[in-house]
Amino acid sequence: MLKNPAAKYRPAPQVDLPDRCWPSRVITAAPRWLSTDLRDGNQALIEPMDVARKLRMFEALVAIGFKEIEVGFPSASQADFDFVRCLIEEDRIPDDVTIQVLTPARSHLIERTFESLQGARAAIVHLYNATAPVMRQIVLGLDVDGIVELATTHAAMLRDLAARQPATRWTFQYSPEMFSNTELEVSRRVVDAVSAVWEASPARPCIVNLPSTVENCTPNVFADMVEWMDRHLARRDGIVLCVHPHNDRGTGTASAELAILAGADRVEGCLFGNGERTGNLDLVNVALNLYTQGVAPGLDFSDIDAIRRTVEFCNQIPVHPRHPYVGELVYTSFSGSHQDAIKKAFAARRDGEVWDMPYLPIDPKDLGRSYEAVIRVNSQSGKGGISYLLETEYGLELPRRLQIEFSQQVQAVMDVQGKELAAADLWRLFDEVYGLAAVDVAMPQPAQVDDAGDGSVRLRARIGGGLVGNGEPRWLAGAGNGPVDAFVQALTESGGRSVEVLDYHEHSIGSGAQARAAAYVELRVGTRVLFGVGIDANIVSASIKAVLSGWQRAVNEGVADAAATSTA
Repeated sequence: MLKNPAAKYRPAPQVDLPDRCWPSRVITAAPRWLSTDLRDGNQALIEPMDVARKLRMFEALVAIGFKEIEVGFPSASQADFDFVRCLIEEDRIPDDVTIQVLTPARSHLIERTFESLQGARAAIVHLYNATAPVMRQIVLGLDVDGIVELATTHAAMLRDLAARQPATRWTFQYSPEMFSNTELEVSRRVVDAVSAVWEASPARPCIVNLPSTVENCTPNVFADMVEWMDRHLARRDGIVLCVHPHNDRGTGTASAELAILAGADRVEGCLFGNGERTGNLDLVNVALNLYTQGVAPGLDFSDIDAIRRTVEFCNQIPVHPRHPYVGELVYTSFSGSHQDAIKKAFAARRDGEVWDMPYLPIDPKDLGRSYEAVIRVNSQSGKGGISYLLETEYGLELPRRLQIEFSQQVQAVMDVQGKELAAADLWRLFDEVYGLAAVDVAMPQPAQVDDAGDGSVRLRARIGGGLVGNGEPRWLAGAGNGPVDAFVQALTESGGRSVEVLDYHEHSIGSGAQARAAAYVELRVGTRVLFGVGIDANIVSASIKAVLSGWQRAVNEGVADAAATSTA
């Protein structure tokens, strides 16, 4: 790279527009949309779409709600010509959809274009020619007068050829190609000349498209250019002002949004930003940006994953996992602090409330996504994400201190494996750490609980399976102010270590006949404080299993004596 890039590159010229209005405006309605996936997007593919892929893309665009679709460059290839004919002859174009085709300002190509459109109910013919100084001087060898003559001569040709097919409802569109590199006075002169040929009026408007064929300025400068044109064009009330941003600087979306503020009525682009070089404007981005501001875009992305699969199939290019709104990971948080905030906000949210969710600018459900992938766990995650997954996937509502304790177990595993843990992986680890399966085997039947008559209860529980003692079934008995207290007293009286319940939580998992109870008990065994977990259809059994879970963990750590239990 050059130490002094100014020796080779020049900043884009600024626009003298001190009273610019666009910065104080707000977008309150969606623009007209044109999808150019089947033309501009298709031209950018390593392997252009075949007819089957084109038809699938066209049908997807119609289903999304596009009313204007640029379907090809019929004079450029037989494949595009045949596809346009297929749409018309097989009556595949809905009555409320208008197809658009592109043609350069060359007579024989314009004739071929109109040939492809014979029998169309309605069509937009998009005429373009280059206007920038570098194109005028080096490529075309024309001065500004020559550029104006080139544009108007072929604009008249569009008018005359359309008159020969009166059954079709025609709309004309003109692009001063490389508008973003053209002097504004030159752009205005060419556009005014073309709109005069077409006699643009409110009753018979034309479309004037301002393409940033190569994005070479900041979005605010592009907005100034659009507002300048919006103010100065003749016959403005007979013009639909359109923009066609590219993304060379990575600011195509911003350029489009500011252009709408600056007076653009219509935007052109592709789904997920496919296109030459770094791509065309991403129409999904702009539409859903409007949606998150409370503006209905008029396009339906309710099943955005299905749309992504269609686009990936047709383009044979994957959509990036961090792509806004549709990427596989775009609603996913790995960061512990993010996960904790999302978990708490979901718990506090009530249906019908205004969406105000940390780290999630849009509700994934609006786009057909679920909450299941919002939080995923890796080495950067914390207790909030871990507990969220166990709650959403398995119904476990872990107390805060248990969240902290188990997250340390998860972190230890992550430090060794260094890879993501899915919800099923977390469940297996939770089962292993708290011995859920072992406790189920050790206590297959409910405990016997009797009222002692003095406000206390007596409890007898048959424990086996090797969890407590030497592997032989054992009976533990004790009395207390409740089943848990009675069972703890039995453990304390029969063992070499004191057992004390510090905290207790319970909740149901599921409902109806399939409901189960989950119990979480924080114990002090000797000097060790740790949790036990029990799950059972019977709440008393779940509570005793939780105590057994914590006791066995203490045994495994050597702070309790497994052989010191009574056979009473």
